[in-house]
Amino acid sequence: MGRVRRGGYTFLWWIGDHAPRHVHVINKHGKLVTRVNLETMRAMDIPNASDKVLALIQELKNEGRL
Repeated sequence: MGRVRRGGYTFLWWIGDHAPRHVHVINKHGKLVTRVNLETMRAMDIPNASDKVLALIQELKNEGRL
């Protein structure tokens, strides 16, 4: 399992988890916000993820963390 905190969110992922490759986004209160497909950068549980969440995920991808 991987975990990183950034921008008031915790991003969680599991090696070998089911497809599609995705990250779980948890808010500062410990509640699941959504899961984001890392290939399409689209929210899996809600119509749209916030621009802030998507920017943070892209930042983590660029750093090689995801």
